Amino acid sequence: MADHAISADPAVQAQLDRLWSLSPGADVLGLGRITQLLERLGNPHLRLPPVFHVAGTNGKGSTCAFLRAALEAAGLTVHAYSSPHLIRFNERIRLAGRLIDDATLAPLLAEVLDIAGDIRASFFEVTTAAAFLAFARTPADACVIEVGLGGRLDATNVIPAPAVCGIAALGIDHEAFLLAAEAGTPDAPLDRIGFEKAGIARRGVPLVTQHYPPSVAASVVAVAAERGAPVLARGTHWDIAATGDTLRYRDEGGEFILPAPALAGPYQIENAGLAVAMLRHQQAVHIDTAAIASGIRAARWPARMQRLGDGPLVRRLRPEQRRFGIWLDGAHNESAAAAIAGSWGEGAPTTIVIGMLANKDAHGVLRHLIGDRADCRVIAVPVPNHACHVPESLAALAREYGATATDTARDVGGAFDLLAQSGFGESVLVAGSLYIAGEVLAANDELPA
Repeated sequence: MADHAISADPAVQAQLDRLWSLSPGADVLGLGRITQLLERLGNPHLRLPPVFHVAGTNGKGSTCAFLRAALEAAGLTVHAYSSPHLIRFNERIRLAGRLIDDATLAPLLAEVLDIAGDIRASFFEVTTAAAFLAFARTPADACVIEVGLGGRLDATNVIPAPAVCGIAALGIDHEAFLLAAEAGTPDAPLDRIGFEKAGIARRGVPLVTQHYPPSVAASVVAVAAERGAPVLARGTHWDIAATGDTLRYRDEGGEFILPAPALAGPYQIENAGLAVAMLRHQQAVHIDTAAIASGIRAARWPARMQRLGDGPLVRRLRPEQRRFGIWLDGAHNESAAAAIAGSWGEGAPTTIVIGMLANKDAHGVLRHLIGDRADCRVIAVPVPNHACHVPESLAALAREYGATATDTARDVGGAFDLLAQSGFGESVLVAGSLYIAGEVLAANDELPA
């Protein structure tokens, strides 16, 4: 499903309208179209600075944020490619440390769309080609690239020789695309997810991974072995753990102390560790421990357990309803919901504002978010401009999982108005979709920068 994108710049909007009209290649995985498109553009993916390539079901965006922050703390300039955007399409492409500006974006998209011709490339393929073209034309010291969907057949997986590859946490998501069995693929769903993610492995390039269940790890190792990539797994080749207010990292090269991440949530320790291990197991750029430490502390990644600031949306609530914070997370699958379940509210009466795409597992997400909370209200909203779970159905499901009260609202603003009128609670979490997260950030005047 392509992402709706709106720009205040008429020239950019004209190209986004063209981009949005693409449908024949949408959600069809494969490297044929992106390869053909890049060839017509002069193969810009072959002229990138050293690439840090990151796959994973959850945590890959945060891992990329830690990588970029550490590289920049070392004085390096960094390109970055991520998806989806939350508010502005420009968020997907960061050129030498800055979001691509409209004056650069409009002609860039036009150039790629004009040359795409009869290739029938998808929204994401055109976006990826545009990012690689911009990266090849703008000097930088490193390039951080987040996989869009899966790994093996993702459009980003045309890079022949990254500096290092990493795989973050694995879970079940995008089932319709990644779990369709093919000859030679594992039978168990999570094992097949591991198989797909490990498809980014390249001969002689370190593949740094988290710790996975044995069968999943075996699936990753098998793919890496076939491709000639050394696997550096957490718990064997590297590890990280919290020690009070700091982190202790170790690998074959030594052990040292790092500051705790500014990003909220205990799972960010794992994402930070993966970034550190990737930085320490590549040879393309030099980065010392001091820069790594600075990057861990400086990294920011919007809509990942982000505590909202004092903006227009938050100010709709009474002061006592903000006692433990208004939190935002794009958690849209069971493993993401499980990871954040204990990271907000501190046991106080809480409200969950939730909207979910129709193809997401609402049962798994609500089960973990509500958990055993004694006093939890749920307000369900639709996801604008997308096929989504009907709010009334989400509310009914929330009651099954123990919500003490439920409501529905036309949008996030309406949900906050309902909450303000009731005076209920001391903490709020908005979750279930990155599209909802974008709506929240826009309403609270917190645009990603």
